[in-house]
Parts: sequence; structure tokens; C-alpha cells
Amino acid sequence: MKRVSLQTKILGLIIMLILFVTILLAGIISYIESEETSKNIGEKALHVATTVSFMPSVKNAFKLENPAEVIQPIAERIRKKVGAEFIVIGNSNSIRYAHPDDYKLGRRMVGGDNGKALIHGQYYTSRAVGSLGPSLRGKAPIFNDQGKIIGIVSVGYMVEDIKSIVYDKLLKITSISLLVLVIGVIGGILLARNIRKDTHGLEPHEIASLYRDRNAILQSIKEGIIAIDKAGYISMMNPSARKILGLSGDDSYRKIEEIIPNTKMYNVLKSKEQKKDEEMFIGDREIIVNRTPIFENNEVVGVVASFRDKTEINEMLNALSEVRRYSEDLRAHTHEYTNKLYVLSGLLQLGHYNEAIELIQSESAVHLQQNNVVLQQIKDKAVQAILLGKISKASEKKIDFHIDSNSSLEHIPRRIDISKLITILGNLIDNAFEAVVDSEYKKQVTFFATDIGEDIIFDISDNGCGVKEEHLDYIFDIGFSTKEKIDRGYGLSSVKEIIDELNGVIEVHNQQNGGVVFSVFIPKKQIGSD
Repeated sequence: MKRVSLQTKILGLIIMLILFVTILLAGIISYIESEETSKNIGEKALHVATTVSFMPSVKNAFKLENPAEVIQPIAERIRKKVGAEFIVIGNSNSIRYAHPDDYKLGRRMVGGDNGKALIHGQYYTSRAVGSLGPSLRGKAPIFNDQGKIIGIVSVGYMVEDIKSIVYDKLLKITSISLLVLVIGVIGGILLARNIRKDTHGLEPHEIASLYRDRNAILQSIKEGIIAIDKAGYISMMNPSARKILGLSGDDSYRKIEEIIPNTKMYNVLKSKEQKKDEEMFIGDREIIVNRTPIFENNEVVGVVASFRDKTEINEMLNALSEVRRYSEDLRAHTHEYTNKLYVLSGLLQLGHYNEAIELIQSESAVHLQQNNVVLQQIKDKAVQAILLGKISKASEKKIDFHIDSNSSLEHIPRRIDISKLITILGNLIDNAFEAVVDSEYKKQVTFFATDIGEDIIFDISDNGCGVKEEHLDYIFDIGFSTKEKIDRGYGLSSVKEIIDELNGVIEVHNQQNGGVVFSVFIPKKQIGSD
């Protein structure tokens, strides 16, 4: 089906509207003019009739033997002066003494509308069909000196003449209406062209399609996007931007500085230059921002900024680092066992069988206990893989990594994917290893997990020196670290962010005998779901 263009729609609408209004107004004005003209002519006819009825010469003529000789000339002179179609004067029996047609003198008046004047002495207007045709008449009784009704004056204007007057006025109105129609069509053409210019030549259905596509794109992309006009008011913000900025509700038409303090979007408005990959902090989030000016007719009319959360990139890098560390740990574990196999081989070659058996039994006992808990009581494959990697790493660092025998864990919900588990458990266990690696006493880290109840619970404790009380409120802040090394202070902040995203809780407290305990509580079911 062929679509109708916007210009055609506008012109069609304007023409139909003007025609409708013109016809409506013409009808109303015609009716008003017809009524007003009839009223005015009727009043004029009545006024002339009344004036003639009071003329002494007319009254005195009724006393003569042939009143028509006097009355007829008087009536004709007056008729011609006032432009009436007829002035008819008759006696009390409606016999004519005056008429435009001399032939009809002495005959009875027709129309049947003389009763009010001749019987009741009333002055009035009426419509009737007389000897000349349909007419509008003014009727006035003629009284003698004694107050007796002796005759009647009838002044009339033909209905056709009244219609001609109304028709002439209607022609003028129609001429004006046609002029308005022409002006409206020209205005419609100019309006359509202006709208088409503003819409860059796009038709409404094309604009609607672009709007749908734009919304779908803004909803689907993970990057945050904010656009402002040249006055700095937000004109568009996608859901990802609200999520990254921690906003809720509609923040359109607010000043950008109310959302992002110290924004540099105004600089782009002034410089008209694009800015790429600039880092900045918003709250506790580090983001990477691109800012691009919006041009219209070589003038900057706004700025659009796209940004992504660097924290997520850091989380991905941390996860990849953990995977790489697992690979290194497994290689170290393989190397360690290769060395032990060489020792066993040497003991057997030298005939020290008892020492070889003791070494095998010692290693078997340790790994049997750990692997029994990991493989039998912890059934989630991702957690098993993480723990086995950390057991190897602890063995290399001579750390006693103990998996609590009371641990039990079924399969973890899909919404807690392996990358999130690697970030949470990997960072907490590695921090515990670092806390005890330089300890002069027994280096011990304990891991406990359970999913009994509504939450999945992880406890990671160590026997290190603990966390200073003044640091407890800041250890989850981005960039905060007690170690004097660069590129530190991101692990725990990433852990906290992921746990918050999962609607969980992380707690930290120092133990009485030294060391620190991190406790993680993650709901099994997502909040708001059944």
C-alpha cells in the first residue's frame, strides 16, 4: 500500500478544514443575513405603512366619492421613494384605492392577512402570496378622527428581492472564503516544507521507525549514553547510564551537573572537539568516557557522552588473572609432585622402602582428607576447581589451607556464574594467603561453605595479624590498600560490588586470637522472584 506523504496530508487537512469552516460559516451567515434582512425590510415596510396611515391627505380622501383619485398618486410617489414593490391602500372591506397596477384598483385585496389590522387595529408584518407573488408586508390600520378603522395600508417587498440581497452578500462572503482557502493552501505548502526541513526530509512513518530502532538500540547496548542540549539540560539517558550512575526514575530535562559533577561536556560545547577515552570517577566507580559534539547547520546544538564502567573491565581482568594463576598453580603442583616422585624413586633405588612408604602415606593422608571434603561434600564444579587450585597454591607457599570438614554445598544457582565466584573466592582466599605468608608461626587459612537455609555462606579466615580497626570502614573502597604497591586496592572493591549486585552481604571482623574472618552471605533466590 502506497503511503501518503506528509505534505499531501497537511494540504488535504487544511483544505478540508477551510472548506468545512467556510461552508459552515456561509450557512450560518446566510441564515443570519436572511433573518436580519427580512427583519430590517419588514420593519421598514411597517414603518412606511404606519407613516402613510397617519397622513391627513390619505384619511381625508376616504371621505371623497372616488378616494382612488387622490390616494393612488400619493401611494405611488411614496412607493418609488422607499423602493417598495407595492403600496396598497384599501378600505375597511379590503377594496383597493391604491395599487401599482391601475387595473387592480377597485378590486379586493388578496393574501388573507388583513384581519389583525381591520378587526383588531394592530400594526404588524406578515408573509403572504398576493397578486404580485410571495412578499413580506407591513400592515397598518387607518383610523378616522373618531378612532374608527376605515381602511388599511399594506407596504410590501417581494421575497425574491430579499433573496437576491442575501445572495449578493453570500457572494461576497464566498469570495473572501476562496481568498482564505488560497492563503491556507499556500500556508499549508510552506508549513509542510518547513516541517519536512525540520525532519530532514523524513516522513512520519520513517521517523517512527527510527525512534523505535533508536529506543531498541539504547535499551540493548551495555554502554551508558547521555545527551545534553546546548543549555546543558539532559535530553536523553539510556537504562545502562542510569544503572552505572546509580539513578532511578526519569532524569530528563535536568542540568547535567546535577547528575555528574565537574562534567567536561561543557568544554566540548565550547571547543566543538571530540574527546575520547578519558577516565573519571563518579562516586566509587571509575568510568571511561567519550564525548562527541552534535552539529546542526555547522553549529553545536548539544553533546552526547558514552561511557563504560572500568570496574567491570577490572573484574574481567581479575577473573582472567585468577585463571592464569590457577594454571601456574597447577604447573607448580605438577613440579612439586614430580620432585616427590624423584625422591620416591631414589628411596626405592637405595632400598629405603620404609621411608618411601611413610612418605606415600603422609602425602596420601593429607590429600585424602582435603579431596574428600572438596569432592564429596562440595558438589559445585566451579567451587571445586577454585579450591583445588588454591590447595596447590597453598602447598607451594607452605600454607596450611584447611577446608572445614563441616562444609557442604550443592550446586550454586546459575545467576552466580563462575566469573563472579572466581572474583569473590579468589580474591578473599588470596588475601588470606598474603596475610599469613610472612607469618613466623604456623601459616593457616580456613575455608568453610554451606548452603543450609536461604543463603549460600562462605567463611574465609586466617591467623595473620588482622585488620586495623581504623581500616575496617575503608577496606572495600576502590584504591584502598594496606600494602605499599601500585595497582592495589581493587580486589575487595570488586568483591563488594559483585556481592551487592547479587543482593548479598559481606562482613569482616578480627578474631580474638589474631587474624581476620570474611563472611559472605548470598541469597539463593533472586529478590523479587518466586
